[in-house]
Amino acid sequence: MIEIKNLTKLYGDKKAVDDISFEVKDGELFAFIGHNGAGKTTTIKSIVGINDFNSGDILINGKSIKEKPMECKKEIAYVPDNPDLYENMKAINYINFICDMYDTPENVRKENTIKFAKMFEIEDKLNDTISTFSHGMKQKIALISALVHEPKILIMDEPFVGLDPKAVYDMKTIMKEMCKEGKTIFFSTHILDVAEKLCDRVAIIKEGKIVKVGNMDEIKGDESLEQVFLDLEEKNND
Repeated sequence: MIEIKNLTKLYGDKKAVDDISFEVKDGELFAFIGHNGAGKTTTIKSIVGINDFNSGDILINGKSIKEKPMECKKEIAYVPDNPDLYENMKAINYINFICDMYDTPENVRKENTIKFAKMFEIEDKLNDTISTFSHGMKQKIALISALVHEPKILIMDEPFVGLDPKAVYDMKTIMKEMCKEGKTIFFSTHILDVAEKLCDRVAIIKEGKIVKVGNMDEIKGDESLEQVFLDLEEKNND
């Protein structure tokens, strides 16, 4: 479970995130949407302990990311909006490096690496150097590295960017299965139809403030999520 309580993050005099509060419960698939610069990535980086913040708190399964950062990070897997990996490493070595940090048992890492590499159709590329990979291939390695240690909470910033259609389908399947197991998934996306069909709940952020949060069906009503988002944009720009 993720609890965001009155989170505020400043860059100089600008409030990138302005006193936002919401929670993501166990077993939920939760979408976080907003235009570029709305505060999505700043919020996500605060949740995973990359960004410090000026006020408020973030609880990961009841523990404060400020007070107990290492305990919180052990329960989180994070996929950033750009797969910045160690490009001089072989893919398999990078995956094992991540597993080492999470103390992932040998049998678990081997089984999951094989499973996800086959699913994403890159099992024959695991011994290749990451610098030779396309953006989409790097994204697949980032996703495998996040999934292989079986995190309780998966946090992703635009996870579908660069993926081929089959990989998008497979990733959505994985996300659904994780939530059935009671795990928590929080992700940002600009692909609103995916969020609408996939997610239980959604929060919409605009200029650092949460303008809508709730169950997907309640938020969109008889409209599409895309139309709700565009209506909010138009209303707030008037």
